[in-house]
Amino acid sequence: MSPLRRRPNPMPRFYRWQTNLVQMPAFGLATAVCASLALAVSLVDRTGRTQHRIARVWARLCVWISASKLTVRGVENLARCPVAVYASNHTSYMDIPVVFAALPFQFRILAKEELWRWPFIGWYLARSGQVPIDQENRQGTQSSLGAAVKALRAGMPLFIFPEGSRTPDGELKEFQAGAAYLAIRAQVPIVPIALSGVYDLLPIHASHFYPGELALTACEPIETKGMTVRQTAELTARVRAAIEERLTQREPVTTVSPARVR
Repeated sequence: MSPLRRRPNPMPRFYRWQTNLVQMPAFGLATAVCASLALAVSLVDRTGRTQHRIARVWARLCVWISASKLTVRGVENLARCPVAVYASNHTSYMDIPVVFAALPFQFRILAKEELWRWPFIGWYLARSGQVPIDQENRQGTQSSLGAAVKALRAGMPLFIFPEGSRTPDGELKEFQAGAAYLAIRAQVPIVPIALSGVYDLLPIHASHFYPGELALTACEPIETKGMTVRQTAELTARVRAAIEERLTQREPVTTVSPARVR
């Protein structure tokens, strides 16, 4: 069985009640308050720094509300590259709060355009300079990739889910070439990120939280200097292999609580 697939079945009734009566209302309130605050701040702060700090507060609140413990591993790899593409497996809607809670720096996220239609979350994404990608529109995709390369060259790290959508069963899917293409075009390193435990917390077809141990592991950065876009497939395979290997490993790695990450 995949290390991602550990969620008991059926879910205990207590967790359903806890989600419906406590967690979802609290999640909605935290999202509304933080997003509204970030929108107000965006009128005076053009750098996005304050908005990002608010997003981190929101993300940590979401993880706390989910009653789960988040651990960040491979911290030394997060500090090695001032600008990089961070590429992660996509397991759950809770991936985004986990990523914002764990990464200790400002970044932009490249995500599906449909998220921009969500109340509050979509408004924050639009005002904070995140990059939407329309997978149904080739011209729109090229425009989004161009905006992402421009952000990287301007010194802004980028986060992307190369699978394109959440896994339906906890298994690692095939990776699309976008993350590797962006890293090669901008000639910046690509850092594989392995998320574990988040699928168990909120799988794709579930509407209730199942609390547990969450982990974000930063793998060894992969340098792209000198690579060409013809090597995109090769680099994509290396990134996926690194994440797959990390998900199956259990040896100790450098660990820090998200509360200590700055």
